[in-house]
Amino acid sequence: MPQIPLHYVDLRTFCYATEDEKRVEEALRTFLPESEDDEPFELERTESEGHYGDRILVFSARVENADEVRHVLSRLADLEEFDRLIDELDERVTENTELFLRLDKQAAFEGNVRLGEGITFRGKVEAYPAKKEQAVENAEEVLERLRDEE
Repeated sequence: MPQIPLHYVDLRTFCYATEDEKRVEEALRTFLPESEDDEPFELERTESEGHYGDRILVFSARVENADEVRHVLSRLADLEEFDRLIDELDERVTENTELFLRLDKQAAFEGNVRLGEGITFRGKVEAYPAKKEQAVENAEEVLERLRDEE
C-alpha cells in the first residue's frame, strides 16, 4: 500500500475492575505494531473512577508513523464484516473527517478482528478539501485496496 490517507489512528479501551488488565492490554495490542527495537508499542495508561468508586483503567495508543498505520489497517483487513464496513463509511466518517469503528475486545484478546464493543478505533482521514465527502472517498479507496490485497 504505497500511500496511507490517514494522519493517525487512535485506539482506546477500558479495563473495568472485573477484568484482568494484562488481558485487556493484550487485546488492544492485537492491533498495534511492535516498535522498531522489538519493544512493545507504548500505551498510555490512565486511571479513572466509575460511578460507584470502582477503578477503571483507560488504555490508549496513537499510531502516527505511516508503516505503523499500515500495520493497524492490515489488521482491519481481517474483519469478516469488511464489506459491511465499506458500505457504512458514510455513517462512520464524521464532518471532521474522522473514521470511527468499534471493535470486539474479547475477539481481539483471542487474536481475531470483529466489529463489536470494547475497543474504539478513530482514524483521522486525509482529505483535501477537508470535507466529509472527500474523506469518505479516501477511506473507501484505502479499504478497497486493503481488501484487494488480501
